[in-house]
Amino acid sequence: MADAFTNTSTLSTATLAYEMLSYFPLRAELYFDALADIKPTNQSHPGSSVRFSIYNDLAANITPLSESVDVDAVAVSDTGVTVALNEYGAAALSTARIRGQSYLVVSSDVANVVGYNAGLSFDSLARNPLVAGTRVQFGTGGAIVARNQVTTAMPLTAAQCRNAFMCLVSRNVQRRVNNLYAAYASPIPATDLRAETGAAAWRDPHTYSQPEQIWNGEVGSFEGFAFMETPRLTAANLNNSGGGTFAGGGAASADVHPTIFCGKQALAKTWSKSVSAEQPQIILGAVVDKLQRFVPVGWYWMGGFGRFREDAIFRQESGSTLSVAP
Repeated sequence: MADAFTNTSTLSTATLAYEMLSYFPLRAELYFDALADIKPTNQSHPGSSVRFSIYNDLAANITPLSESVDVDAVAVSDTGVTVALNEYGAAALSTARIRGQSYLVVSSDVANVVGYNAGLSFDSLARNPLVAGTRVQFGTGGAIVARNQVTTAMPLTAAQCRNAFMCLVSRNVQRRVNNLYAAYASPIPATDLRAETGAAAWRDPHTYSQPEQIWNGEVGSFEGFAFMETPRLTAANLNNSGGGTFAGGGAASADVHPTIFCGKQALAKTWSKSVSAEQPQIILGAVVDKLQRFVPVGWYWMGGFGRFREDAIFRQESGSTLSVAP
């Protein structure tokens, strides 16, 4: 008589197992809020927007005074930057059924997703004014005067970095950390810059004597800039993710990549001190359904970002023959 085997066809105890640790998508570091060094410190009252006043300097007077004639008075003038406050937020509802039947801790996982959405949205609000500044050079400059003229043969170069440095210094823009300006580039133009050859091309990253002062994400200093690499400045990202304003491509549908060069007082941030805070707040909503099954979690922020000094921001828009590998 043949043996009868006890196996997976006779028993239902061999089942699919699940890892009970949650994983999330690969997430970019968020840097742009750090550039907002102008904030309201003595706001008169709550409002729909906040105006920051900037006094204009008087012109230098190098004409000798007359001994017996009084000077003519000159008028002092000012300009202003206004940053509007808007409400931003998102929320998710989890049901009692999924919380009670899931092998994962749904409540904490949903909070993680919502929390990162708050950071991503907030960082996008800080980034978007920077890529819409008016001081910009397209491609190689010169006859290239619009984004749709940039070709793949116009990568980011050391000469363009030196030009950006010259533009900031010539306008008396103050430097940021370690006597350096900040530069933000996506990995594609940053790779082009490091691959450039020649005596005036990219040099080895500076070794700091105080490593605690190195910015998070910094890849090196070059031509007066502390360079930060971030995938949140890619052309595709700005067109499709986070509400970016960097729309439109280059010649023959070439991707155009912005590199942001800036100093102090480039970006202003304001928020409602009555109902919000400087950073988005995670909100655990009230459970109001009759059987208390639906648990809300979300984030909320009332505020805004705006360019404070156009002179403190320079944008280089470049092409590249590189692409992200599939």
